[in-house]
Amino acid sequence: MESLAESRDRRCHVTGRAWRGMAAHLSSGRVNLTALREAGRRELREFLDKCAGSKAIVWDEYLTGPFGLIAQYSLLKEHEVEKMFTLKAGRLPPADVKNIIFFVRPRLELMDIIAENVLSEDRVRSPLRDFHILFVPRRSLLCEQRLKDQGVLGSFIHREQYSLDLIPFDGDLLSMESESAFKECYLESDQTSLYHTAKGLMTLQALYGTIPQIFGKGDCARHVANMMIRMKREFPGGQNSIFPVFDTLLLLDRNVDLLSPLATQLTYEGLIDEIYGIQNTYVKLPPEKFAPKKQSEGGKDLPTEPKKLQLNSAEELYAEIRDKNFNAVGSVLSKKAKIISAAFEERHHAKTVGEIKQFVSQLPHMQAARSSLANHTSIAELIKDITTSEDFFDNLTVEQEFMSGIDTDKVNNYTEDCIAQKHPLIKILRLVCLQSVCNSGLKQKVLDHYKREILQTYGYEHILTLNNLEKAGLLKLQTSSRNNYPTIRKTMRLWMDDVNEQNPNDISYVYSGYAPLSVRLAQLLARPGWRSIEEVLKMLPGPHFEERQQLPTGLQKKRQQGENRVTLVFFLGGVTYAEIAALRFLSQMEDGGTEYVIATTKLINGTNWIKSLMEKLEPAPF
Repeated sequence: MESLAESRDRRCHVTGRAWRGMAAHLSSGRVNLTALREAGRRELREFLDKCAGSKAIVWDEYLTGPFGLIAQYSLLKEHEVEKMFTLKAGRLPPADVKNIIFFVRPRLELMDIIAENVLSEDRVRSPLRDFHILFVPRRSLLCEQRLKDQGVLGSFIHREQYSLDLIPFDGDLLSMESESAFKECYLESDQTSLYHTAKGLMTLQALYGTIPQIFGKGDCARHVANMMIRMKREFPGGQNSIFPVFDTLLLLDRNVDLLSPLATQLTYEGLIDEIYGIQNTYVKLPPEKFAPKKQSEGGKDLPTEPKKLQLNSAEELYAEIRDKNFNAVGSVLSKKAKIISAAFEERHHAKTVGEIKQFVSQLPHMQAARSSLANHTSIAELIKDITTSEDFFDNLTVEQEFMSGIDTDKVNNYTEDCIAQKHPLIKILRLVCLQSVCNSGLKQKVLDHYKREILQTYGYEHILTLNNLEKAGLLKLQTSSRNNYPTIRKTMRLWMDDVNEQNPNDISYVYSGYAPLSVRLAQLLARPGWRSIEEVLKMLPGPHFEERQQLPTGLQKKRQQGENRVTLVFFLGGVTYAEIAALRFLSQMEDGGTEYVIATTKLINGTNWIKSLMEKLEPAPF
């Protein structure tokens, strides 16, 4: 990575003032997502109030993170929630409460665990407690039938649903955190997550006004738009009289751009997610780098628990560096350290009572800034240890060769070597799929060679995974002699040789050369419009379309001079932090004219995306 960086422009003009301006820009967008969070809290409060008396919540573990972004424990406490447990097989832990409430996704395997909990409770407790179940995001007849078969359905006083559709992750970011949406849509032809998407968008329009223009690309996008139009027609409440916040909705299928999640993200936030994984805005990091200096020098009693940090734009420093290319982060941290050091030095110049008082009043903010700087310096060191390794550099070089169209039609030596050395299977699958996407499929001989090598090295049980990747279009046979990728790359300017990582002037900085196709589509829609790329759109999978939603008289926007348009970009099947960074970059361009809000079915990276498609052939039980 360093040697790649050395060939880049190293100049940096970010000052403390510019940073503060940028942080202010991020938080001063015209879209305030508080109303959405508040609507979620209101629905939760209403349900909890139905269950009178003291309560214990039994959580489906996957839901704790998303719920934490909507309601803090203090809200639950206000409504007499005294205990919280994770859903596990066996007997429930002891709790002296009147109500037991299960918060669960509608999954059959979870119903079996709940039934076991309820039956064991019935046998040992007296007097009996009241049981309730809250399905998230929808009630399921199949699940209720399973509970009935187990003989416990009648034990539940309230059986309701909580529509946790779109969760605000940040001031400009919403996610449904539906972990299997891509697999359901593209492998199983299950449109449940698309229905939830349409419902979530209807909720959004009820709070923020009807979105006048809908554009889309892909089959799933078409389905969602159709469902929205039908829901609006069937909605008995009549016209929405709220002045619209969003001018445009852009629905994008993930399979329109399969390349972006496969490539290694090179923004600060993207690399944190690639290496450590960000879960519901939190990351767990190796504790050694975060031990106090004296403790680490002494070499004893070092912390063993991972360091857990929350990452969002409420933290000023993170708001500044999260979307930068990692090679531009070091200089910002260095400048920030000098600014903080100078601010602390000012205490020596405070002579009068007034000056001392002013310094003391600024102290909490300065200490928070110093702590934030220490944390991000440690994270940057952890990442740098990996990005400066030979293996990272070799992997990145091959990725960039594929994306710029070099040697995509033959077996790659580096990939072969990695298989021979039995590198992690997901790394291999990402490289092979990336090569396939950049070559509009692989020749029969090349595809068969890769498959044979993978199965012989990692085991024949992975044949189902390879089949899934083929069904999803990630790994495929080149069916025609024509490779469309070079045409798409040139027309859409997907590869930029002269990228500036320090002071970028194009979205390609997020992958150090590759401009994400999905974001380029959003950029070109805003200006000059998709008519300019009709031929390329035909090469990409699925239909492209435009719908207009009629607004009541008086709600049409009269744009003020210099006022930006607001576009909601919805990624169906997942979005990466690098793509989010690229859209934020477009929002901040002075002559851009468009402010972007991002929504998705799931925040993904290449690893967890491929993992969601992996399937192991289990050996027979004999």
